[in-house]
Amino acid sequence: MNRDDLVFKALADSSRRFLLDRLFEREGQTLGELERELAMTRFGVMKHLKVLEEAGLIITRREGREKLHFLNAVPIRLIHDRWIDKFKERELSALADLKTTVENAQCPPSRKRA
Repeated sequence: MNRDDLVFKALADSSRRFLLDRLFEREGQTLGELERELAMTRFGVMKHLKVLEEAGLIITRREGREKLHFLNAVPIRLIHDRWIDKFKERELSALADLKTTVENAQCPPSRKRA
């Protein structure tokens, strides 16, 4: 499975998106801190964190006995650049062309009603 597939798979689950939101709000959380936020078992949260880590969406760092989790937004940005920006380009180009056409059109002056 390539990196994009892993990212899309990871983002497809609402619990994983919730974990990413929590890490966006405050990075460096432990499993216990993240577990308190979800109505699921510790093992369930660990499985979700593993999927996020395999997709590169989170990075972990050990500090003593604790494992801290940090958000890595780079894969999301790469998905945005590859899959969203290229589709927006045509729309923006069409809007720019429409603006030019409207500005160059010879419109008759509007008549005021009495």
